[in-house]
Amino acid sequence: MTACHRACGKGDLSVTIMWLWALLPICLAVFGTVGIWVVFGIAVSNETVNITGRFPYISECGTYNPQSCIFAQICNVCAFLALWVVVIRFQQVRDYGQNSKVNIASIVLGFISCVGISLIGNFQQSVLMGIHLLGAFLAFFVGLAYFWLQVWLCYKAHPLKDRHWVGPLRATFCSICTVLVITMAILHNTGYKSGAAICEWALVMSFFVLFGLFGSEFRHIDFHQLTVQKQRLKTQSTNGVVRMNDVS
Repeated sequence: MTACHRACGKGDLSVTIMWLWALLPICLAVFGTVGIWVVFGIAVSNETVNITGRFPYISECGTYNPQSCIFAQICNVCAFLALWVVVIRFQQVRDYGQNSKVNIASIVLGFISCVGISLIGNFQQSVLMGIHLLGAFLAFFVGLAYFWLQVWLCYKAHPLKDRHWVGPLRATFCSICTVLVITMAILHNTGYKSGAAICEWALVMSFFVLFGLFGSEFRHIDFHQLTVQKQRLKTQSTNGVVRMNDVS
């Protein structure tokens, strides 16, 4: 897999492709934000949650029909888009010369976090609470670790022109997420469910902002290609005949 990064101003097609890649994380952020608030609206309208008693968790809004089906699909789509973003970001950082253990750790944590998002949507808390909580842990705690690694990589990899504002903004939202996830856990364990739920909503919104920030870095990508090849084989063509030779 390879991603090529070229200087801007090489034609309208190149600029268009660059901005199309930038739209991927932005679409993830917008789709996820709108999606979970739609689920919230449906849950309030059919009275499966009562906001006058206390503010509900996101999972409570998506645990009953019909919004549970919508919630599951939203989580699945977000997990797929997030996984796509994680892979592209890994390759982008590697192409900038940062093929480090930190970058490898980031893609591993990103994969695990995406699995957690899928578990949250497909195992509602009213059905399998244990798996649902496991998914929440992977999505929130492992996902937060992923974004902190991205703060470090932001200062180690190009493009330099975005570093002066993307880095501080990403670090700020990671700090906010850290405070929110700790506060959420404390409030939940001490019985302040409304406060914990509000922290959860703010945490998820902050995560979507962090994903959206990748749009600034992805706009420098004008080509992305997935290539699969065998390391010990190479192809040679002689007079129209294709032969596979061992290169050991």
